[in-house]
Amino acid sequence: MSHPEISVIIPVYNEEAGLQTLFDRLYPALDALGTSYEVVFINDGSRDRSAAMLRAQFQQRPDTTRVILFAANAGQHMAIMAGFEHCRGDIAVTIDADLQNPPEEIGKLVAKMREGYDYVGSIRKDRQDSAFRRYASRAMNGLRERITRIKMTDQGCMLRAYSRAIVNAINSCREVSTFIPALAYSFAQRPTEIEVAHEERHAGESKYSLYSLIRLNFDLMTGFSLLPLQFFSLAGIAISLLSALFVVFLALRRLFVGPEAEGVFTLFGIVFFLIGIVLFGVGLIGEYVGRVYLQVRHRPRYLVDALLEQAVSTPSGSGATIDSVLSSKQDSSK
Repeated sequence: MSHPEISVIIPVYNEEAGLQTLFDRLYPALDALGTSYEVVFINDGSRDRSAAMLRAQFQQRPDTTRVILFAANAGQHMAIMAGFEHCRGDIAVTIDADLQNPPEEIGKLVAKMREGYDYVGSIRKDRQDSAFRRYASRAMNGLRERITRIKMTDQGCMLRAYSRAIVNAINSCREVSTFIPALAYSFAQRPTEIEVAHEERHAGESKYSLYSLIRLNFDLMTGFSLLPLQFFSLAGIAISLLSALFVVFLALRRLFVGPEAEGVFTLFGIVFFLIGIVLFGVGLIGEYVGRVYLQVRHRPRYLVDALLEQAVSTPSGSGATIDSVLSSKQDSSK
């Protein structure tokens, strides 16, 4: 399909246990929409049989399936970026491979896009996650909205739809690390959100550790706002003024009251508190400097080991031929 209406982009990382169930549910759900579509799978350096299963699925349905095989793990958002750069549909839908977002919900997003919206986010209804993850997500959503002014009710849900214009705008960005839903929101003219169903993970465990989630939120906040830096600048000014007043107070007290040996531990406590603030501020600045460092190196964001897609050629009026197109790592580096 050279120009389908819908492109479904699915990053895959060690999802061997649930892939067949995904295939069994995804294609019937898309067939029921009654429109042209393609499914773009991105194998993000899986160490199990995920790549082999994706190859087999491509061989079964080469007309609607495309597979991008990464040479190494690059992360979920880089996998989606690769999908955006290779997809051909007017509407791009991203969905995770773990079946927590049911493929049957894709139709809701497509219907909303057809109403004229250029970006459709989703809110997980009856979220099937642990209480810790739900409350932590809610807290991070609130903090992120105050810092970045980007309004996403549920930033952790990757079931989202993007117009071709938004996809092209994202592709024009060459950021090494980013948060795609927030980037899309910053480009959108008519964004909206809808509620979607949420299920328990079909098989396996979540690929996002606590550290990964923290890193993702750092990328989100430092990639879309300078407010953290501005806050620490103002905090530094305020603390400096308070410190100066405190020094004046101690000097006057020494002159009129005399030294107080017991107060040394209070001073230690204040010094340690200020050192902690300084170290945290240095770490925050390091986040911004690190992003600049990664960007200016101009290294590939990901390496494509192979691209499996249908190549249609009609020499001398003959019928179409189906080939598997393999791209080398050097030719497909992004």
